[in-house]
Amino acid sequence: MTEQPENLTIRPEIEIGSSASTDLLSHVLAQIRLTGDRVYSHALAPEGRLELEAGAAHVCVVTQGVLHIEGDEHQPLVIDTGDLVMLPHGAGGLRLAASGVPATLVLCRFRFDPDSLRGMVSALPKCIHIRRAEGAGWLEGIVHFLMIEAGDIQPGAALMVSRLIDLVVIRTLRTWIHQGPASGWLGGLADARIASALKAIHERPMQRWSIETLAAIAGMSRSSFCERFTALVGRSPLRYHNEWRLALARDLLAKRDARVGEIGLSIGYESEAAFSRAYKTLFGHSPRVDYRLRKDTDR
Repeated sequence: MTEQPENLTIRPEIEIGSSASTDLLSHVLAQIRLTGDRVYSHALAPEGRLELEAGAAHVCVVTQGVLHIEGDEHQPLVIDTGDLVMLPHGAGGLRLAASGVPATLVLCRFRFDPDSLRGMVSALPKCIHIRRAEGAGWLEGIVHFLMIEAGDIQPGAALMVSRLIDLVVIRTLRTWIHQGPASGWLGGLADARIASALKAIHERPMQRWSIETLAAIAGMSRSSFCERFTALVGRSPLRYHNEWRLALARDLLAKRDARVGEIGLSIGYESEAAFSRAYKTLFGHSPRVDYRLRKDTDR
């Protein structure tokens, strides 16, 4: 048997005074999984350039000197000492270039899990820039700890590095949404009206939401709500709701002792066939693939 619909999500504890959007960020980021596999320091000579691996995402922190990001029709971006830049979609045609003085940088390499909510990942901007003043209080300490673990050959070092990169990415995104205005789905968390609708969807995923009901929660007209939600989140409200339900189903398949059909019914699909079609459309494979993977792991 599956749990009742209201227990499908595990809600993080909310501290008194915390905002709804901050709580929602925990829900969303839990569905954007990543694997970090390398942390290293790199020195650049004056006017030197660094080509990053195109297929991997990176976080770069400048610890000395000044860098420029250039290429691929990207507007030149100056990265000062103490600044962080995150490239969620990989470097592509971008290059890191030192200015007229030597520069030293710390790099974290990671990849998003292919089963993450792809619409959310694709909605992230090509480059996120956190200035030193905006990262004050957390960035310097994390970088120091990263470099300690990067040189540690003790058992568990690789897992520690991966978890620390998780922390860096989450902290970067959280800082970025408070810069305002953010773009993509994180912008929806920074907009109080859209965040209230997102929070309702996340807390009650089984409810049969209508545009009218969600617009009322946001305190907006139907047309204005749809337009702003889609612009900020990158998905229409009802499509976002469906993708969130399917993401919950994926987690249920990985963690719960329930059949595919039961899980499909538990998230609101009237038949296993309809559930399987929707699941395959979003994740690229049928739910039975993940179901069998869990069974094999349990053996």
